[in-house]
Amino acid sequence: MADDPVSLVSYFDRLQFYNFEDDGKIASIGGLQLLFSKIPRKNRAVFEKFKDKDLEAQVRTEYITSVREWFVNEGRKRTFEELREKYMTEHSKINKTPTTQVRDGSAFKRLSGFFEGFMLLEITPAKISDYKSLRIKAGIKPSTISRELEVLRHAMNLALQWEWIDTSPFSKIKLDRPKNEIERWITSEEEKRLLDASTPQLRDIIIFALNTGMRQDEILSLQWSQVDLFKRNVTLLITKNKEKRTIPINQTVLDLLKSKSKIRHISGYVFTSQAGIKIIASNLLRAYYVARKKAGLEDVRFHDLRHTFATRLVQAGVDLYTVAKLLGHKDIRMTQRYAHHNTESLRHGVDILDRSGDILVTFREKQVAANTATR
Repeated sequence: MADDPVSLVSYFDRLQFYNFEDDGKIASIGGLQLLFSKIPRKNRAVFEKFKDKDLEAQVRTEYITSVREWFVNEGRKRTFEELREKYMTEHSKINKTPTTQVRDGSAFKRLSGFFEGFMLLEITPAKISDYKSLRIKAGIKPSTISRELEVLRHAMNLALQWEWIDTSPFSKIKLDRPKNEIERWITSEEEKRLLDASTPQLRDIIIFALNTGMRQDEILSLQWSQVDLFKRNVTLLITKNKEKRTIPINQTVLDLLKSKSKIRHISGYVFTSQAGIKIIASNLLRAYYVARKKAGLEDVRFHDLRHTFATRLVQAGVDLYTVAKLLGHKDIRMTQRYAHHNTESLRHGVDILDRSGDILVTFREKQVAANTATR
């Protein structure tokens, strides 16, 4: 751009601005914010580097104001209902497991009771706080409220990517993170009580869960085609993190599967209902709740069987990397919340120092040396 004065009006006219309602992307070129359209490259408006810094500041301000105004208009047009529909059909349905899709739908059902009819720009930090307050007054657990708002937060972040809004209301607030480090796992004595109170069908499932660490849906969805009794493993095709996982099985599980393989239902599922079809999760939990009540273990969730699997492995000295692989965790930090050590399981860590006699002197040896020195 030339050094001679150029009016803002003539400069903007020269840049051939296009309609901001066209979808585009914000980019930075030469230190200036640009809105790149999907129109041909030769027709794209490009700012030149200003030598007149005052004029550059004015142009930048005018341009960014125009871009923000475009986002404001877009945010005024887009509704909460559109956000919900797009999130569920184009994100949740494609990227999440059926169980998680149901949870997302349940969260949106609760959110809709408050936010339905809102334009996206009307979903402000203050309104989110109002929703949270109403749910607390209704006696809803903070962890449940946080999970609901986490779904909305993710949806609003995707709205940023879809260029429906230019900023998320969640950027100004902090959600309460529920503490998932639940310290509940069952002892051998509790396991016996639970198995004794279970039906034969439920007993098999509990034994399988305690010895594989598989999630409830992974167990109920397991088919014989995924079981290899010769290689002693099962292969999970549909997992929470969308990755195939192969799990080796121990002798306990192998014996259980060999026994069940003698009668295979046409449905192909390993664990079936009396009708020979896949067990409905709610029916499994109903039977489980009855059994745990009889056993006096009403605080033990079905998912705690997975906690127990991981805990027992760690207490037996299995390294966290191996445990993470068996559980299907991508991040080792996820595994650490399952690794509940008791004092005895940690004792091995300090006892090893006593066995390092070439480096360490034990307290008894110190006493002997001290007694010798006083004689």
